[in-house]
This record gives sequence, structure tokens and C-alpha cells, in this order.
Amino acid sequence: MDRKDCVSDVETVVIKIGTSSITGGTSGVSEEFMDSVARQVKEVKDMGKDVLIVSSGAIGVGLLALNAKPKPREVPIRQAAASVGQGILMQKWSESFQKYGIITAQILLTLDFYSDREKYLNLRNAIHTLLKHGAVPIINENDVVCVKEIDAMFGDNDTLSAHVCSKMDADLLIILSDVDGLYDKNPKIYSDANLISIVDGVDDNIRSMAGDPTTRVGVGGMKTKLNAAEICRDAGCGMIIANSHAPDVIVRAVSGEDVGTYFRTSNRERKKLIWIKAAKSEGSIYVDSGAVNALNKHMSLLSVGIRDVKGRFDRGDVVDIVCEGKVVAKGITDYNSEDTFKIRGLHSDRIADVLGHKSYDDVIRSENIVLM
Repeated sequence: MDRKDCVSDVETVVIKIGTSSITGGTSGVSEEFMDSVARQVKEVKDMGKDVLIVSSGAIGVGLLALNAKPKPREVPIRQAAASVGQGILMQKWSESFQKYGIITAQILLTLDFYSDREKYLNLRNAIHTLLKHGAVPIINENDVVCVKEIDAMFGDNDTLSAHVCSKMDADLLIILSDVDGLYDKNPKIYSDANLISIVDGVDDNIRSMAGDPTTRVGVGGMKTKLNAAEICRDAGCGMIIANSHAPDVIVRAVSGEDVGTYFRTSNRERKKLIWIKAAKSEGSIYVDSGAVNALNKHMSLLSVGIRDVKGRFDRGDVVDIVCEGKVVAKGITDYNSEDTFKIRGLHSDRIADVLGHKSYDDVIRSENIVLM
């Protein structure tokens, strides 16, 4: 399977942009580079794909603005610099994307996003809503509130971007850096170094090709990118490492051109459906024949078709969908058992009146349903 086949069904793309790419090798922000990213993202969105950005650079930009030179690992000044720099970065990103009619949204993450189920579900809903309205979320780790050393949460934005892909069900991660991709040996030392086009798995041989970071500006080197590739592989997400300053690198990567190094993964959709089908059901939702007909047409499960609820389950749990005593499907629900029982048989426009809130019109979205 070539690259075009691998990325042909990509719907959601996460783009990780390193500090050295944002600054262009200087101590400031490269407006030309940011404009280029915004233009390419507009082209990718015009292809019908959703885009999220994980942006580094806040600490470096903030240190410059504060005219500060901290000692190595001096945490308070780096936290202060992140506070200043993040505002500057978001202003620059907003200005660049506005030139192409795109709204940006700032999202700062802590470890809670990954470990706290309720916060993760709320964040996931917020991001999906932003994407639905055409916005581009720009994500970074919240270095300002880290109580340990900077980078103690995720270690670097390579790892953060991979976790974002995993939790948001993204299809492709593009890591933009100051290198062309993964080489079989250090190209800055060996003139005969070869760029590896496709990697099928990260083994000891692949890891031996990762050297030290190529720049002192950013945190992540090739080793952290290989760690990110393993996270993506386990999540069924492809990953590309490419040079941020290669012409139209984002558009070319999404289009399946041979740019950078592509880390291949298994069939994502099949993997997700297999997981839902095999997962333990925490409860059951009983539906009428009209709901079953909708499910067979690959539509979502609406509250109007629900007749009863059995068991106790939370948002994000897998449940059985039952009709006339037979499990017809399984799915990941967006409402807990108590709320689902309250809105059974009601039209979606009444959910907010009954519950006082509404996550979705659907109780279970179509992409989270597998027929049995």
C-alpha cells in the first residue's frame, strides 16, 4: 500500500509545530512561516478535513519579550515566560489565520486531560464543537500552572501531540521540525545518510537511528518523535515527520506525496470497530424498530427511538443496543444512564429542557456504533 492509499481516508489531521520552525532559527516569531501554515491549513480544510495544531514556542517567545535569560531548569521564570509568550503566539496565529477567514481557538492542556475521564470527555466535546464550526484549535501544554519542572507533564509537545491524536481519534499526525525526516544515520555527520520514506514499526534498529536533538531551542529530538510514533500506532493513527520549511509540506503530506518519513499504522476504522465490538458493555439501551432501521442506514441513535435503559453507565462507556430482546448493535454513549432514561422517547430539541444541558442531539453518534 503506497502513501496515497494510506492517507486517502484521512478525516482529522493534527499538526505539531516545533519551536525552531516557529522562530525560523531566530529569537522571534516568523510571520512568513505562520502565514504559510495558515494558507496550507486552509487548503487542507477545503479538502473536507478537520485540522488541529499543537504549537510550541511559548517559553522561547516569552523569554525574548521579558528580556530574560534563565539558568538551566529555572522553573518560575520559564512559567512566567510561558504566560507572556502564549499570548503573543496566539495573537500571531490569529492574525495569520484571519487572513484566510479562519477562526482559531486556544486550548491549554494539563495531565488532567489524559487521566481525568470527565475532563477528557468535556474537552473532547468542546474540540468537536469547534471543528464543527470551522475553527482551528491551537493546543499547547499549560506550562504556567505546572507545579513540577517544565515538561514534567508530557515531556515535550511531540508526545502531547500523539496523545491528542489518540484521544481525539485523529487519523494523521504531521510533526513539522527542522529535519527532513528519519535518516539511517546522522546526515549532519555522514554525507551518505539516506532518508527513510516509510517505517512499518519502531524496533531497536529504528531507534538506533535516532540521535540527539538537532537544536537547542526545542525540547523534542528524534527519540521523542519515535515515542510519538508508537503512541500513534497503538491508536491506529499514521504519523509523518517532515521539514517545516519544505514547500507546501502540509498539503503534500495530506495528499499522500512522498515527503518526510511516514510511520504506517493498521487500518484505523477496522481497529476502532473491533474494539467497540469486543469491549465489555456497561449497560443496555432498549430501542424501537424505527431506531434499528436508522442504525442499519448508518445513522445515529436518537433519544426519540429509546424505550428503556438497564444498568448504570457513564458518558463514554460502551453499551448494548437492544431491540425485541436481541443485541442489534453496540456503541459509545454520550449520555449517562440516568440522563438517557430521562430523555427516552423525546425529540432531541427537548433534551436541554429536561436535563438543563445538552451534549449532542444524538445519544450515540453514528461513528461510535458497530452493528452486531
